[in-house]
Amino acid sequence: MRNRQRGVTAIGWMFLLVPIAVVGYAGIRLTPVYLNYMKVARALEQTANDFQDDQSATAQTLRYSLEKRFDVESVSYPEIKDIIVKREGRAWIMQATYEDVAPLFANISLLVSFDRRVEVR
Repeated sequence: MRNRQRGVTAIGWMFLLVPIAVVGYAGIRLTPVYLNYMKVARALEQTANDFQDDQSATAQTLRYSLEKRFDVESVSYPEIKDIIVKREGRAWIMQATYEDVAPLFANISLLVSFDRRVEVR
């Protein structure tokens, strides 16, 4: 009677672990990108809350307030000039539309697109 081996071979483990490791590494590389996006979104929301029901708000005052929040949150990308501040009807719209790149390995990078729009009434 022959003993049959059971289990996964070393090559089998490689096929299982390599994709899991690549996905895990990609998650690690994307974490700072998403943390930065959360800072940008929070700065936009807080600025919008500061100017709720303020009829004297202008594009310049919104940008100045947002720039101060970017300084406090240590947001270096996107820059304040990349944020669109425009008037639509009776409300102001602040929109951050940008792409961020996270290098993965060698010449492979992950490109993430963000679009956050906040309305100030």
